[in-house]
Amino acid sequence: MKSFFCRATSLLLALPLYCLLIGLGLVSLGWNLLALPLHRLLPEETGRRVGRAVIARSYRMFWAVASATGMMRVDATCLDALRDERGLIIVANHPTMLDALLLVARLPRSACIMKADLVRNVFLGSGARLARYIRNDSARHMIRLAVQDLQRGGQLVIFPEGTRTVTPPLDAFRPGVTLIAKRAKAPIQTVFIDTDTPYLRKGWPIWRVPPLPIRVKLRLGERFVARADSDAVLHELEQYYRGQLEEERAIGATAACSTSPRAPTLS
Repeated sequence: MKSFFCRATSLLLALPLYCLLIGLGLVSLGWNLLALPLHRLLPEETGRRVGRAVIARSYRMFWAVASATGMMRVDATCLDALRDERGLIIVANHPTMLDALLLVARLPRSACIMKADLVRNVFLGSGARLARYIRNDSARHMIRLAVQDLQRGGQLVIFPEGTRTVTPPLDAFRPGVTLIAKRAKAPIQTVFIDTDTPYLRKGWPIWRVPPLPIRVKLRLGERFVARADSDAVLHELEQYYRGQLEEERAIGATAACSTSPRAPTLS
């Protein structure tokens, strides 16, 4: 009976979920059409500030509507403590395609490192260029721009795995984040994205209806200080994430076992 109720709830919420996603796409398209001339007209610093603020507000509105309608249960309030901090690198694990939207919505000062093909995307490209988001097509160029942005007082959102997690709980970290921290003399704040939803994980098509509501909770972890040996810091960072996520999985598995029905005992 419980399983039937869950399936029925998912089907009822599926239509508004995809209407919301279409609405987000239309808002994004409209903003990118407007951002195209603004990128040429506005001074660089003004464009950066306006571009990031509009993106953050749009995504925050998306999460607010999704939560109000019961499609998602999102708790990202821990990021509010970081909102006005300057020259900070925020790193997170990357279970789903929605992760960047979660972080940017609460961090209007932040820039993202984006794949080069996304910067050419009609729904994202002009807005990303106005906000001075950073392309990853050249490692040297990417690192230089990231360091400059941090030194101006910006924030950098980066997923050290480089892509959504393929082998949970965590894929190997790619070099770059700790080198940026070293050159910018910027601290690294860890953020954990906890979710049990399969929605928009690697291999999950966007049209496939997920179990609803989607539940996501963000929490702050330890802060790492940049050091001269950036490779050693990267290793420590990865081991810290791996240990924390594996511990969470073990706790979740134990809780599931403790609540599962027991077989009757024969006497």
